[in-house]
Amino acid sequence: MTNPLITLYRSKIYTAIALLIILLVIGVIGFRFMSHYTWVDAFYMTVITITTVGFGEVQPLDDKSKIFTIFLILNSVVIVGYALTIITEFILSKNNIEELKQKKMQKKIDALNNHIIICGFGRNGKQAATKLLAHKQPFVIIEKNKEVIEKFEDENTPFVLGNANEDEILLQAGITRASTLISALPNDADNLFVVLSARQMKSDLRIISRASQETSYEKLKLAGANNVILPDRIGGDHMASLVVVPDLIEFIDNLAIVGESNINIEEVQVEKLYDPKTGIKTIKDLDLRHKTGCTVIGFKNGNGEYIVNPEAELKLVPNSKVIVLGRPEQIQKLNTVFSLD
Repeated sequence: MTNPLITLYRSKIYTAIALLIILLVIGVIGFRFMSHYTWVDAFYMTVITITTVGFGEVQPLDDKSKIFTIFLILNSVVIVGYALTIITEFILSKNNIEELKQKKMQKKIDALNNHIIICGFGRNGKQAATKLLAHKQPFVIIEKNKEVIEKFEDENTPFVLGNANEDEILLQAGITRASTLISALPNDADNLFVVLSARQMKSDLRIISRASQETSYEKLKLAGANNVILPDRIGGDHMASLVVVPDLIEFIDNLAIVGESNINIEEVQVEKLYDPKTGIKTIKDLDLRHKTGCTVIGFKNGNGEYIVNPEAELKLVPNSKVIVLGRPEQIQKLNTVFSLD
């Protein structure tokens, strides 16, 4: 996103350049027809007059040409001075604007809690950010390529410029307040280093790492990663599944579509769905189907165990989660009814 002040300075620079070109054209035409110079001599006289280098005339000037030269010098002093001032201000202000923008972004990052840190904004990092943005999850991206940041940075995508291998950069991204770290760097060795550093800096941090080689899987797990994803394996398995059970996979893919309002699956903490004082004790008591149209398709208990298609009489316990399925408008109604947004 281009800063309005930088845009203003650029427009002024274009104006200054246009004025210089107009002055150059007027000078060449004036010397060509008033002093009967050749085009080359006219261009030469115009340049040495505008730049005030002090060289002599190609040939003596008559009174009319001298008056024209005076006019050209006075205007060139004003226009060249204006151009130099604008260019100098632009260079200085650009540095100040970048510094102010970084401070503003850092202030926003410092205000985050229980956010997600994404290390690397390549293909996997972008997909993770898109998904988190669709689910309105706060996140910070660490990226060492400044060109990538300048291309994708906006108010909804906070970036930290730097190498995720450095502890200072992780601290700048708020790792001590974060809930999850996604290491999506292209190199397994870099991911391993990030996982080791992150685990030492925050013992209860959930860490998800990308791995290119299967041999790196166990190393990343030993380093402290809670989950290790092998994109190539997932991709191959997905393609094979499209051969074996194509309709089922296409249906699942439709559930995973990401956008502003087309989320089909939601995972919700049971504490957000009921107040113990209301007497709600089971999935049946929630009555989600009647209230929102959503269907409960899964349940995760406090021990981390998953139950697919749980019974209606299943008791809701603290620190558990309910997984629901519904159309986008039903998911939105769920968020509205239970104030999940």
